[in-house]
Amino acid sequence: MPVNLELKIKLDSFTSIKALLKKISAEKVSALNQKDVYYKTSPGLLKLRIENGSQSIIKYLRDEKSNTRFSNFEVIHFSDGEGEKFFNDLLKIEAVVEKKRQLYLYNNTRIHLDSVKNLGNFLELETLVLFGKSDAQKRFNEIKRLLKLNGYQQIRKSYRDLIIASQKEK
Repeated sequence: MPVNLELKIKLDSFTSIKALLKKISAEKVSALNQKDVYYKTSPGLLKLRIENGSQSIIKYLRDEKSNTRFSNFEVIHFSDGEGEKFFNDLLKIEAVVEKKRQLYLYNNTRIHLDSVKNLGNFLELETLVLFGKSDAQKRFNEIKRLLKLNGYQQIRKSYRDLIIASQKEK
């Protein structure tokens, strides 16, 4: 099962981060429209991702209370586009997260600039563990430094958790 190291922070705007991404020559990969349907499961998270017309199911196992957010994850892709109906018929939907994502890559780190419906703007980093956790931590710390993120408060929750909390506040 692949593993990555993650960070999520809330931003007022993407302007300064985009300037820094340009300065370090991060590769802009694509703009994505994503809908994540989270299903009630235990342990971990299970979500169906609908992204620019394609569908995949993603399983996460992660300790949200740890100082570092290493995630074990697994992805299965669907070719027929029927995943949402299939899973909705079987499982209880816990939350739906809709977002527009700008995806950048830098030194094996995926950088997401997310505009999340009803939540706001976020930056996420996902550094894939390829050569051990200490190597991933080193690359992760480098991108945090280059993007000047050390002063930001890390959010140790998934978008699912944030959506559920915002619905309870209403």
